[in-house]
Amino acid sequence: GLTKGQYSPTSEVGKVTKSSPFGSLDHPFNPVSVAIGAEATFVARTHDLDRKHMQEVFRRAHEHRGTAFVEIYQNCVTFNDGTFEFLTNRDTRDEHRLLLRHGEPLLFGRNLERGIRFRDGAPEVVRLGNGIRAEDCASHDALRMSSGAAFLLAQLAPPDFPVPLGVFRAMQLPTYDALSEQLTATAREHRGRGSLQDLLASGTTWTSS
Repeated sequence: GLTKGQYSPTSEVGKVTKSSPFGSLDHPFNPVSVAIGAEATFVARTHDLDRKHMQEVFRRAHEHRGTAFVEIYQNCVTFNDGTFEFLTNRDTRDEHRLLLRHGEPLLFGRNLERGIRFRDGAPEVVRLGNGIRAEDCASHDALRMSSGAAFLLAQLAPPDFPVPLGVFRAMQLPTYDALSEQLTATAREHRGRGSLQDLLASGTTWTSS
């Protein structure tokens, strides 16, 4: 955001801007993949023109105990207008977005007629019918301890796959400050509250004159 027309780390290859008049050479990095790879306990994605979805994602991020990472697809009307129109246009959005719902199969399409399943660790798009049921598609589990499934979801992208939107991972683990307070309480229980003066005077000391 606020690049004033320059390409950014998330711009697509070949993006023509003021700083890349012949097209950018860099492959974009995936912020959600980076967060999941860093073992973030809450990772989600939304876009700015779906207020209901964005509010729900923000609500869940706010309620999460610990740091929450939310990627927001935001339209820039000045330098990059219409970039996410395929996700916001009512005529096309259902075919290009995969709304993540915990405990439910990965389905998308106007009538939820297509789904995502994994075979030999690789994702594929299937069309329901002819013996393929919703139950045959992968089920989203945002509470899974392992981050592998969430990382695979984060790799889904056009043109071969829809864009996953929603909460990829929401793990309830002890936060750093909670663990720190617990450690302090344990130390006080075993050693007492201690004295700052005794601490300063302990160990190797010397007098300066």
